[in-house]
Amino acid sequence: MTVNITDIKGISVGHASDFDGLTGVTVILAPSGMTGGVNISGSATSTRQIDALSPSHIVSKVHAICIVGGSAYGLDAASGVMRYLEEKGSGFDVGVARIPIVPTAAIFDLRVGSAKIRPDKDMGYLACQQATDGKVAEGSVGAGTGATVGKFYGIEQAMKGGAGVAADSLDNGLLVGALAVVNAFGDVKDPSTGKILAGARKDKNSYEFADTLELMRKGVQRPVSAFHNTTIGVIVTNAKLNKQTASAVARMGSLGITKAVSPGQTIYDGDIVFTLASGHIEVDYHTVGLIAEEMLIKAIIRAVTKAKEVKGIPSFLILR
Repeated sequence: MTVNITDIKGISVGHASDFDGLTGVTVILAPSGMTGGVNISGSATSTRQIDALSPSHIVSKVHAICIVGGSAYGLDAASGVMRYLEEKGSGFDVGVARIPIVPTAAIFDLRVGSAKIRPDKDMGYLACQQATDGKVAEGSVGAGTGATVGKFYGIEQAMKGGAGVAADSLDNGLLVGALAVVNAFGDVKDPSTGKILAGARKDKNSYEFADTLELMRKGVQRPVSAFHNTTIGVIVTNAKLNKQTASAVARMGSLGITKAVSPGQTIYDGDIVFTLASGHIEVDYHTVGLIAEEMLIKAIIRAVTKAKEVKGIPSFLILR
């Protein structure tokens, strides 16, 4: 039986895409609130409201995770997500209002489309309106619209990244899903075979892979700046977790980035993984973390294998 990330009760996933500006928003809505956690392994993150995920923070539930393009400019899209949730009566009750808790992270896609077009609060609101509890669109959509991978030689020799999802279930009723937006510096590989699926190419007119890890092992100098990369993951589960164990699951799940992206979690990437847990089933959180790693690997692979070419940046689909 096929398992979808939206089989986890209480969540829906929506995209808003600007195919002219090549940017977008992806939102995972949990309007009734779920326990949240986070693991930040990147050195170039761009975020908003992450402090609410700290175990010492008074807020106990998260109402959405928002992923945006546009670098720090795109973080404004979270205001639209908050407006949508407030209209639905969702949020942390402070007596005079309900404040939706929406941790948000951004990727850098300003070199792909228009650097002057970024996600805003209207796009964030639209992503919520378009959220579904059914099959989730993948590839060059939402925050994955302008995502790229394999940028050792810059955008000119990179390939298309994107957004991907994966989910699985165990016989005990545990459900674990992952959503990934892949905008990595490194190449995306299938760890089961070691084969590069999308990554840096030897020439802008070539489809032959340069192999970023081997280039770095040989000491080849990068000809361009590399600080424009991020892989963002969201682990969603029906397990009962607290903030500490939710963050532990995010940390375990993030190991999937190092296995599917070569090299992964570099100083050039702003990698970050969130967890949302609905609390419907008691289970060892180590099990959740192990399945989370597997699902994040699958979501990363689906992100690039489902992506379509944009603005002359080739995708995996061309190479098949």
